[in-house]
Amino acid sequence: MEIRYEGDQFVAVNNGVVVASSKNKDYLKRKVAAMVESMPAKPKAVEQFAINDRFTFTDQLVKMVAKGQTASCVITGEGGLGKSFTVMKALRDAGLKDVSELPIGEVIPPRGCFRVVKGFSTAKGLYRILFENQNSIIVFDDCDSILKDPDALNLLKGALDSYDKRYITWNTSINDDGLPRSFEFKGGVVFVSNMSSDKISQAIRSRAMNVDLSMTTDQKIERMETIMRSDEFMYDVPMPFKIESLDLIRQNKDTASEISLRTLINVTKIRNSGNSNWASLAKYMLVN
Repeated sequence: MEIRYEGDQFVAVNNGVVVASSKNKDYLKRKVAAMVESMPAKPKAVEQFAINDRFTFTDQLVKMVAKGQTASCVITGEGGLGKSFTVMKALRDAGLKDVSELPIGEVIPPRGCFRVVKGFSTAKGLYRILFENQNSIIVFDDCDSILKDPDALNLLKGALDSYDKRYITWNTSINDDGLPRSFEFKGGVVFVSNMSSDKISQAIRSRAMNVDLSMTTDQKIERMETIMRSDEFMYDVPMPFKIESLDLIRQNKDTASEISLRTLINVTKIRNSGNSNWASLAKYMLVN
């Protein structure tokens, strides 16, 4: 969905068709955001790849962004099953340094760094983030506001294009902020979102590598089992306790209020507490 000025008004264009118009740009932006939010998700094709394969693809694509082999990737799917962890681990494994804790604007990271941006950002805030991290990898983690704002999307188009030189321009007076009106972006971008892939703008998806990590309940349990058996997961808890915890979740999967990695952690804590009635307590926690 694109907003542009035609004649004496702003128009919203979707696939070449004008779907809304107004002389008030802010009003039109809100209307477009509501339209995008209400669009029905397209039916998904039968999944050909197992969930653990898709997490492997996530690792591989993020490393391609880290190495400058592609400009961006988009990782979508429900939260709580390791999307962000997989992305951060891939960047660190690629040799990049995390500078997320450094205040934005005080230090401009060099190549070989990545910064995680969370929460809300305006289009102007996005422009600053892109400028100040123009040589680094930027991870937008659950920062869905920029994926719904037409002005932010237009900025991202420039950052994600496949041209040899990617220029980003802000055509307003922002000299008071110490920012140029245009600059070359040489970094990479990774989007991590809990939104359905169908809700991500086609303009972004067409420019990026995409991995859909949405899962059925059985796939969530399959993924949880893989994580559970890793050395990093609750290493101080005996493996038989972790297996029993996952088995209890599997037995109650149809009535559980939520199934995520947090669920497994909570049930495992209850199993490891020494409570002789742990199974009943854990089941109660699962269904409430």
